[in-house]
Amino acid sequence: MASKENRVAENVPGRYYVDDQCIGCDMCRTLAPDFFEMTDRGNSYIKQQPQAPSEIDLCEEALESCPVQAIGNDGD
Repeated sequence: MASKENRVAENVPGRYYVDDQCIGCDMCRTLAPDFFEMTDRGNSYIKQQPQAPSEIDLCEEALESCPVQAIGNDGD
């Protein structure tokens, strides 16, 4: 499970985040490229928070698909 205490610094503020468990597998960027980006260190981060229900659905799919559970959702 993702830990908000271990969020990577590049995450934009908001409910979704990526923590330091990320292995850079590219799954989240494949599923939701408008919301996830890769750092120079090879891990992902949230570059934009979703707003519309369809955008939230994409981020939730990425969260559920993350093989190391590095994506978190703190709710509203």
